[in-house]
Amino acid sequence: MSDVASVRGVVGNAAPTAAGSGVPPLPIAYACAGCGYRAPSGRPVPLRCPRAAADDDIDHVLTRVLDPTRLTFPTGDEANPFIRYRTLFHAYHLARTIGWSDADYVALVERLDAAVAAVDGAGFRATPFARDVALSDRLGFAHDGGVWVKDETGGVSGSHKARHLMGTLLELEVAAAFGDQPAAPRLAIASCGNAALAAAVVAAAAGRDLDVYIPTDAHPAVVARLRALGANLTVCEREPGIPGDPTVRRLHEAIDAGAVAFTCQGNDNGFAIEGGLTLGYELATDLAAANVPLGRLFVQVGGGALASACIEGLAEARRLGATDVDPRIHPVQSRAVAPLARAHERLVHRLDTDVPTDDDLTWAAQHRSAFMWPWETEQHSVATGILDDETYDWLAVVRGTLVSGGAPVVVDEDTLIEANEIARSTTGIDVDATGSAGLAGLIELRRHGRVDSDETVAVIFTGVRRGSATDADSPQPPVGGPR
Repeated sequence: MSDVASVRGVVGNAAPTAAGSGVPPLPIAYACAGCGYRAPSGRPVPLRCPRAAADDDIDHVLTRVLDPTRLTFPTGDEANPFIRYRTLFHAYHLARTIGWSDADYVALVERLDAAVAAVDGAGFRATPFARDVALSDRLGFAHDGGVWVKDETGGVSGSHKARHLMGTLLELEVAAAFGDQPAAPRLAIASCGNAALAAAVVAAAAGRDLDVYIPTDAHPAVVARLRALGANLTVCEREPGIPGDPTVRRLHEAIDAGAVAFTCQGNDNGFAIEGGLTLGYELATDLAAANVPLGRLFVQVGGGALASACIEGLAEARRLGATDVDPRIHPVQSRAVAPLARAHERLVHRLDTDVPTDDDLTWAAQHRSAFMWPWETEQHSVATGILDDETYDWLAVVRGTLVSGGAPVVVDEDTLIEANEIARSTTGIDVDATGSAGLAGLIELRRHGRVDSDETVAVIFTGVRRGSATDADSPQPPVGGPR
């Protein structure tokens, strides 16, 4: 398995210069992996590529470009990951260019975190990550192998999603300090689950208006909580003969009208991935401290932001010398809806190689419809949160998977249900079926003898069960967009 220069993008590593500005280029810059656009250094960066156009078939995703000679991986022990890893955020370096001190930036994070805690009961903290003895024994792992579990169910709003949105909010707050940004523009998201709940918590904490586009069958408990948090809801019906998610179409209309994409999809909001990097950084920090040679990481995939952030966070930690952990990546999808697995298969078949070059990936980024399009049929699953009909950050996930030597895993409903029962009974973590879907992928590979008992593997439990009923017993929405 080998590392790569830029996991999400197909651009080089040299940060763009701040031409004519007199300001040295920042050590973290942004460029579009699809068209090559480079955001000016030392200025606020748009959340999505300004060259993106409907139907141009280019995968416009803004990606980080690091200058590793000017960055070090943080070794502090602050509980809040947005403080511990602050020097790896674009917003931090942008703030320093306008005269903010380190203490000023920390004060911003602390103020927002206190507001989040006031809304949701607790702020951002590094989440537990350790080998689970009972789960390892249940799956037949040896003492020198086993399953490590990253538990995100106790995070802000009960999942990992708020990480992505806190990263976005920090960029917006610093950009506002430049004085030439719109004053507190409306935020918008298309979601009917954890992403919407996280967005509503973070937006309420920041005192920002949030529009949420939801499907007709959004769960009543989620709708009630969103209203309680002050979100403005718009119900979006599917239109016969029109493919794709109607909530995403309405979201894009709102963005075109001036709203800010407060989403967890990298194509609409590049900074969502940056916020999620904290999860990957925590994995790297804890594995390095424990000196654990992690062999595989199983990550459930819907829109792709979680997997993309884990892949990039670990890769950046390697590039900055914090760890040499380089696990095989296994994105896990439900058999009901598996657009990422389909794209992976088509890309490997077309290129006839498991290790694509940057030129290969550039071609793929500029021919998106050859690999990624909306899933054709409506389906149901206990893992509602990974039923996105497109994997929006697909190319970054496919690239990271191929480079790592891993492969997607597609699982059936029985395995998703079994995994959730095993997860809750062995670990005591009240995770939902979406949040334990990565474990379903591990169970599937163990069942077929593809993961040995002496291997060390990891899963991420990403969402707490909501209400007393299990996911399988609760009303389930059909496929149709980001959860």
